[in-house]
Amino acid sequence: MKHLDIAQRLEQSVISIIKGHEKNIRNILACMISGGHVLLEDNPGTGKTTLAKTIAKTIDGAHFSRIQFTPDLLPSDILGVSILNQKTSEFNFHPGPIFTDILLADEINRASPRTQSALLESMAERQATIEGKCHHIDGIFFVIATQNSVEFRGTYPLPEAQMDRFTMQCSLGYISPEEESAILATQNGGHPLDDLKPSVTFDEVLALTAAVADIRVSDELRDYIVALTSATRNIEDVQLPASPRASLALMKVSQALSLFEGLDYVTPETIQQLAPDIIAHRLVVSPEAKFNGLTGRAIVENILEQTPAPV
Repeated sequence: MKHLDIAQRLEQSVISIIKGHEKNIRNILACMISGGHVLLEDNPGTGKTTLAKTIAKTIDGAHFSRIQFTPDLLPSDILGVSILNQKTSEFNFHPGPIFTDILLADEINRASPRTQSALLESMAERQATIEGKCHHIDGIFFVIATQNSVEFRGTYPLPEAQMDRFTMQCSLGYISPEEESAILATQNGGHPLDDLKPSVTFDEVLALTAAVADIRVSDELRDYIVALTSATRNIEDVQLPASPRASLALMKVSQALSLFEGLDYVTPETIQQLAPDIIAHRLVVSPEAKFNGLTGRAIVENILEQTPAPV
């Protein structure tokens, strides 16, 4: 119950600012406490940046960094650089914005592939090798990357290895007219984010992250997760199927989401709910199938229908 109270306070604080996206917010927070990272692909103005800022402000003591990705951004602008101290004649390392708790990688597909790849090691191993020296990234370290789904000019599609580093890809989408009207009312005298107070401490979030491992996953459900991901390897239209990293991500986020739901075990329904967001973006569909309208999400949904779940 202690961990459920922390999870509820965290969730309610974010929902108080980001209206109309309760399901997605819970999934994204579950992704965070599972140790993963999320890619938000959506239209401009749907609240992607506000969501990242809200999560950071909700956690007392969490550090927030924002990187605006542009074509001229260099890897050193992300990772940091050593600068010569003329007084001591020694090089002092100045860490870049990646050494933080909540990192907003805004419009990530506007940077060159060379710069995008600077995130690969950090997202997978929580470390950065700079000038031959390994620097560990402590704390929460949650990357929220955004990209606009409608803009293609001046962008660089994320490579497959980069997509595989993102635990989850989802979109917020547009909200109902009633919810949009409520947002206008709350921002009549200023942005409510300015008045948001932290609802959980830094240590409470770390405790929540540690508690994820205690959520039980039965042998049958582990086999079910593997069956879902391995099914993508037997489809002719899929050029690049899901890797074991996808299976591991699906299990961990399912455990985290179960914690938010007040359960100490994972259910098949939780796995089924998360599978499209966790598996679909990792699949590379053949050009012919893509031309005919087949998407990774449609493939995963079809696999869910055909794969019997444990009872």
